Amino acid sequence: MPKNKPHKGLAKRIRISKTGKVRHRSAYHKHLSSHKSGKRLRQLRKDPMAANPEAKRFEKLLFRRLRGRTQPRAALRRSPAPGEKAASKGE
Repeated sequence: MPKNKPHKGLAKRIRISKTGKVRHRSAYHKHLSSHKSGKRLRQLRKDPMAANPEAKRFEKLLFRRLRGRTQPRAALRRSPAPGEKAASKGE
């Protein structure tokens, strides 16, 4: 059976954060903004994160789970600060 291929076009257009949130650029914001109202342009600037149903669709296109999408923030591991790292090495 052939392997599943991720959607390369989507992979180039989104970034996945460590917490599993999906960042993307909102459409209709690149150019031709002179005839768009200020309110519309402000709203396009708002949220770079995709909504959960949207992220679920992206999972299917990329053929992989987006890590931690439904996990609480407390469940995620945090990288130690340089001071903490040095203290644990000196033990």
